[in-house]
Amino acid sequence: MIAEHPRAEVDGVMVSVDHFIGGRRVASERTFEDRSPLDWSRKLADVSRGDAETADLAISAATAAFAEWAALGPAGRGPILRRLADLIDANIEPLAAVECADMAMLHESLRLRVLSRGARNFRAYADIAEAYEERVWSSNGTRNTVLRRPAGPVVVITPWNAPFMLSTWKCAPALAAGNTVVLKPAEWSPLSCSMMADLADDAGMPPGVFNVVQGIGEEVGAALVADRRVRRVSFTGSPATARHIGVAAATNIVPFTAELGGKGPFIVFDDADIDAAAKQAAGQFDDSGQVCLAGTRLIVQASIRGQFLERFNHFTDQHVLGDSHDPVTTISPMIHPQHLANVAAFVERARTAGDVIVRGGNVWRNGGLWYEPTLIEPKDNNSEVVQNEVFGPVLTLQTFVDDAEAIEVANSTNYGLSAIVYTSSQARADLAGHGIRAGTIWTNCFLIRDLTAPFGGIGISGIGREGGDYALDFNSDLVTYQVVEGSTS
Repeated sequence: MIAEHPRAEVDGVMVSVDHFIGGRRVASERTFEDRSPLDWSRKLADVSRGDAETADLAISAATAAFAEWAALGPAGRGPILRRLADLIDANIEPLAAVECADMAMLHESLRLRVLSRGARNFRAYADIAEAYEERVWSSNGTRNTVLRRPAGPVVVITPWNAPFMLSTWKCAPALAAGNTVVLKPAEWSPLSCSMMADLADDAGMPPGVFNVVQGIGEEVGAALVADRRVRRVSFTGSPATARHIGVAAATNIVPFTAELGGKGPFIVFDDADIDAAAKQAAGQFDDSGQVCLAGTRLIVQASIRGQFLERFNHFTDQHVLGDSHDPVTTISPMIHPQHLANVAAFVERARTAGDVIVRGGNVWRNGGLWYEPTLIEPKDNNSEVVQNEVFGPVLTLQTFVDDAEAIEVANSTNYGLSAIVYTSSQARADLAGHGIRAGTIWTNCFLIRDLTAPFGGIGISGIGREGGDYALDFNSDLVTYQVVEGSTS
């Protein structure tokens, strides 16, 4: 480790580019560049690049702080978590400025909706942890009690899309359960998570309870998940990376939860409100399609295909590609030139394979990272663009004849994260709810979330569940103890 680097100025906000370990900033000799997707020629910062030594330092700090944090209990931890939530709310503007520059999500969306969810996560899990009641019952002449105990240091690895909010979604239950945390944000958008460390410190979180380590996944991330002192690993990202993390967790017999990719079906039945369905479908291009929960496979009843497509094109035509700071912009640039190239290659392979490009299919502007909203009608259900996650502004259009075929097509990929259904029939809504293989199914809506509900994927979309008591159970050691009734007083 070396002396702390100067802070970087990002749109008028000073942000530390160093790790946050044991309540202090720690610099690495090596750095990596962080550039803005809004203007790739603009370097935002040279960020400390962690390694195995950094990982060891962070896990050591988390291990040393664990006993004191766990001993506080939910009532002692709750006020600190709520102070952190208050500080997030008080700093929405600087957080939005930095995250907009760093990963290009729409500034207005960050400021009005996304970042405040981070504050709600901390408040919600403080409340849920405090409300927990031990389960007590009599059986076979014994009194049985189930306790929820803190597990130990937790490693949280989060993706580059919505980095601040998605990090709070995992860190809040881990901290509320009494664990200490080492957060490793994605190297493509690390800066808002660095700001979270300062806010946690200002909230009075003891040194070592919350740590942030920056760097490349194959270097510092791999060292973090392989450390035997780690008692939980929580990851959001790609199935390919999850397989590597899962091997490390299994080697150390450590519980592991993963929220991975999606290829969500968006089913429109012939009794649906076609305008509402088409508008929601066009909305799947939001954030340049860089949303794992998006309904990217439009599966429309054949009898309404023409009507739906006309309204879908109408609403898609209303999208505006541009600067994420501009309130009229609805589609932001993609995160990185490499990712833009991957998305463009998907479309070109589809074109070569004989899939029909209904609209879009091109980079929007030379020198920028925008890609046109694209709709592809595949030649069959086995097309690559149907079966694999693109993670860009690319949707597919398929049709079905009857209800059974709709469910069959919906379940025809290896993914199972989410689904969207539009129908005016309760029977069809129930059919979809019971028949679609996905962790979350929305009917006539999208992205409405109850923090107490279980959340997670099926198939290669993930393992485990987050949300409410499900997240706190994952982050805890559940202990049952028995006492023979009448044997104590």
